[in-house]
Amino acid sequence: MEEDFDRWLTEATILSDVKIIMGRVLVRLRRHEPTKFKHLLKTKIEEMKVEKRELVGVFGKTGAGKSSLINAVLGEKHLLPSGSISACTSVMIKVEANMDNSKYEADIEFITRKEWGDELWSMGQFIWNADQKKYAAAADGDDDDDDDEDEDEYRDIEEKLSALYGEEWKQKIQSNEELMDDKYFREIPEFLQSQTKTLKAKTASRKVPAKELSAKIVKYTRSDLNERLKRSKAVKRWYWPLVKSVTVKVPNNDLLQHVTLVDLPGNGDRNKSRDEMWKEIVGDCSAVWIVTDINRAASEKEPWEILKGAASLIKNGGQCQYIHFICTKSDCIEEEDDHSASDIRAEILKRNRRANEAVNAEFTNHIKKHFSDVAFEVSTVSCNEFLQGKYLQPEDTEIPKLQGFLQNLNDRHSGMCVEYVSGAYGILSLIQGASCRDGANKNTAVCAELEHNLNLQICKVKTVMAETYKAFQKCLDAGVERSRRSCEKELKSFLYPSAGGSGFHATLKSVIRNGGTFRPKKGDPINLNMKLSSHLTESIVEEFRRTFPQKTEGKRGPFKGVINSFSLATERLLQRHKDVERQLIFLKSEEEMIKMKVNRIIQDRKKMIYNSLTETVEQTMQRGYESALAFKGKDTLKKMRCTLVKHVCDSKNTMFELAKNTMLCKLEKMQEEILETLEKTTRESIELSLKTVDHSLPDVSKDLEEVKNHYNKLCCSPDEEQSLSDTF
Repeated sequence: MEEDFDRWLTEATILSDVKIIMGRVLVRLRRHEPTKFKHLLKTKIEEMKVEKRELVGVFGKTGAGKSSLINAVLGEKHLLPSGSISACTSVMIKVEANMDNSKYEADIEFITRKEWGDELWSMGQFIWNADQKKYAAAADGDDDDDDDEDEDEYRDIEEKLSALYGEEWKQKIQSNEELMDDKYFREIPEFLQSQTKTLKAKTASRKVPAKELSAKIVKYTRSDLNERLKRSKAVKRWYWPLVKSVTVKVPNNDLLQHVTLVDLPGNGDRNKSRDEMWKEIVGDCSAVWIVTDINRAASEKEPWEILKGAASLIKNGGQCQYIHFICTKSDCIEEEDDHSASDIRAEILKRNRRANEAVNAEFTNHIKKHFSDVAFEVSTVSCNEFLQGKYLQPEDTEIPKLQGFLQNLNDRHSGMCVEYVSGAYGILSLIQGASCRDGANKNTAVCAELEHNLNLQICKVKTVMAETYKAFQKCLDAGVERSRRSCEKELKSFLYPSAGGSGFHATLKSVIRNGGTFRPKKGDPINLNMKLSSHLTESIVEEFRRTFPQKTEGKRGPFKGVINSFSLATERLLQRHKDVERQLIFLKSEEEMIKMKVNRIIQDRKKMIYNSLTETVEQTMQRGYESALAFKGKDTLKKMRCTLVKHVCDSKNTMFELAKNTMLCKLEKMQEEILETLEKTTRESIELSLKTVDHSLPDVSKDLEEVKNHYNKLCCSPDEEQSLSDTF
């Protein structure tokens, strides 16, 4: 760990130095008379950035041990206190490195004032309707049965409003203006101004600042009722209902250099912005940790429901490559007086093996089909034993294994620092080459060869993309036909469940009220739109995984690896054209930057492409949902069912075809954007680097030498440094 920390400091120092150098060069370029070439250089420098952080999503219900796990893995005993942050169901908590200073800090991001006003109105409407049901006569013919889901939602609303307003909301809930009065938000002016609130630990001692910060953020994270009652005298208002997310920043922690741990609620949120953030974060996770108590690891339904509920976001359209099922509290075992420490250790490890086997069997039998190309691993961890070491060795607790996993994610990102520095080296080489060159005409042969190589590479990309489009078109044609044939059957299997019970009326009403989706307190999330589009999405699954593999390195990259193999063969040209060495060095680094940009485009757009099938179905179904929601009184359930069946029957000949065409259109637009980025940017770089002379450029020879030395430190051993120019 100490060696990793030293390497992090070296990389961080080098990256900081190179950023300062490039900032200095940018200022000097801005002071010179503007030209097209200088504009290109300024744009290249401004666009340079280190790739975004790796996200690890941590799921688990209250009491599963998420907070203790995060604390143990990071070596921060008091960072996330159990009983407050771990009880959060609405507030997302991100834990990342503090790259600005050596303090423990927390950034509180609020929802907007308008969003809270809209949510108050929605909650007020629900409470009014719920109260009307209570007072309605039993003999009025309404078949709208009471349901546990309504009661659960009522309790959630009551808890949220009581946290912020105490008992006052009960008299004012039907008057939003009163509850939006500024007096309720005096302590958080940032909420009124749509700004981020930053909290800092002021304690100088390193032993307690994390604990101090935790105490400060308690009221911005969801705590249980007992916790609120305990602290009610000290804290008048609890602001977690207004919080979108909390970002805890930890200083001097090498495991968080390029990684952010995200403590996620199990499901989404009724607030639209929080729910959208939840979906975005889950879709961007490189890894997911599902945390549960070891005693119920395989049989507990909730962890598996969380995993299945997030499946659509973290598989084909997302970035997830690893799922870790983490069984906590493995050391919670009854100690017998006649058992030695070695006996207890053996018993713990034996139970760990049984839990590991049971979880793997459950995953293989019921879940694996959803994640066929994602690595799955089971860990049985003991946070207390890792800190105390009473019976188990550190490696027995499996905390070091999780630390090693985070370190591997960091190592994967170390290359991003190298790419930034090599990009800076390329740009400075271009500036120095353009300012020192006597003329540009003699580079005609080099330009011609580069143009020829570019045309060949673009031709390869176009060929693969045309094949990909046809493959998806064929899959979707079959999916449309299957959807048309089976959509009414799929709908009726939902509308007439075998175990619907008397409460299905309320469930269906919640589904149509929320545009086809509903997240019950118990059981799997319901998504009728996804059910109706399932044959479309299933038809493209295999082709989607082949085209956009989760692991994108080397030949396994998107579009059969043709993007990653894109090359102008500048290394070969360097051997024969030393007179334009600096320009070719720039083109080589530029080539890598362009490929990184294209891969980012693919990563972002592929989610939109995959999700467009369900989203198009959802849009088409909206009119049906609105019509079904309008019914009240006698036979409401029957009327809602008939309305939805009729809408699907009337729409099936156009709805699925429209979804197919929408997805193909998005795919085609992405392909056009990729081709334009590859061809236009590369051609422009060739033109300006080899056909431009500008003697008015600043002298960057010292900057170039300094950046080159930094690149040597990052990439080469001392024996290899001499050959850098020959191989780069």
